[in-house]
Amino acid sequence: MTVLWFRTALAVHGWAQNVRITIEDGRITHVQNAVPAEPADEQHAIGIPGVSNVHSHAFQRAMAGLAERAGPRADNFWTWREAMYRFLDAIGPEDFETITAFAFMEMLESGFTRVGEFHYVHHDPDGRPYTNVGELSHRVAAASHATGIGLTLLPVMYAHSNFSALPPVHGQRRFINTVERFARVVEEGGRAIVSLDGAVLGVAPHSLRAVTPAELGAVAALLPAAPIHIHAAEQVKEVQDCIDWSGQRPVEWLLNHAAVDSRWCLVHATHVTAEETHRFAASGAVAGLCAVTEANLGDGVFPTPVFLDAGGAFGVGSDSNILISPAEELRMLEYAQRLIHRRRNVLASQEHRSTGRRLFEAAVGGGAQALGVRGSGLSAGAPADILSLDAEHPTLAGRNGDDILDSWIFAAHGGTVDCVWRHGRKVVSGGRHVARDEIVARYRQVQSRLLR
Repeated sequence: MTVLWFRTALAVHGWAQNVRITIEDGRITHVQNAVPAEPADEQHAIGIPGVSNVHSHAFQRAMAGLAERAGPRADNFWTWREAMYRFLDAIGPEDFETITAFAFMEMLESGFTRVGEFHYVHHDPDGRPYTNVGELSHRVAAASHATGIGLTLLPVMYAHSNFSALPPVHGQRRFINTVERFARVVEEGGRAIVSLDGAVLGVAPHSLRAVTPAELGAVAALLPAAPIHIHAAEQVKEVQDCIDWSGQRPVEWLLNHAAVDSRWCLVHATHVTAEETHRFAASGAVAGLCAVTEANLGDGVFPTPVFLDAGGAFGVGSDSNILISPAEELRMLEYAQRLIHRRRNVLASQEHRSTGRRLFEAAVGGGAQALGVRGSGLSAGAPADILSLDAEHPTLAGRNGDDILDSWIFAAHGGTVDCVWRHGRKVVSGGRHVARDEIVARYRQVQSRLLR
């Protein structure tokens, strides 16, 4: 049993003072407010729930900053994708595990306590399946074990390069599976995570351009109660290609032809109409918003105000991992709306005048739903995934209540997350992951070799 005491903490009904949290077997068993600390309690100033990272391609962390030079033609998502394919060619299984562990470590240090790893690299650099078809799923699980981050493993089904079942291109050779082989990948993914505390297995048809309707149905049926994640309507070209194929837009097609419900997470959904936005919100599915990556790739901006006002749920993800931070994701989510609407505090509400509070609580709840987690927040029965913020950080000095979240999200520049507990185990202390030195040393060696 572990007991944490916080001078102030964001509980399920709002900020409370002198909060005592009891943890057993990785879950919160009791939350007491307005009680003194006992001698054996571990004491901290500010406690908030950990955040779920709903969408990550961890291996892309290794190429962060390497695609920021203009090419001979206009750069966009599609030119970036070609650079990513070339970078991936050199990454072997041990490299993959090392890079993934480094990204997972950074997630924990920034306040993400669980990750939805949208895992689409399955084969060797020549496109041949490994002897164990789940080799790289086991590498992702090993990185989770090494860092302690909660894992929702989302093996990705990828079969085609575009709508109408066009054949894959050379750069996609490490992703490609038939439904039959993908079922084996999913089965092996289950074996990979079986020993991880609180791990969840889901499935991820990559996108409507990468699977046929029949393949989509077959993938969704593999794990009938598990999370389903899919890229949708990220790019204007993707939307137009979908219209050319079906006469419908990607999110429109999914809502009309797939049983989209609370199991689903539609990632990006950047280019949606007002009708699609309202239907999406009503479906109960989660919007997986990756504002930093969407800005970096020039994707566009999701209509977040309309979606939230319609009752929609969202989570945030670090996607390409160009920059890893839940605070940065929430800040960019709001700032994009400010630039479009030319006003401030766009995503605040009558209930939550604090923009940071509304965004943070929505991301905590929506993220847990998207990643198949039972319970969220600082409440009895929820996973003991908890952050302490450094009350001595200059940006947080003198802050109380919602001012803490607003200052963390909109005014801090790193260094505010002090400690992180995941499944009740402290994995970050004093802002540093407990295995940081070892993980960073291995990562540097891999980068030095890959970038020679």
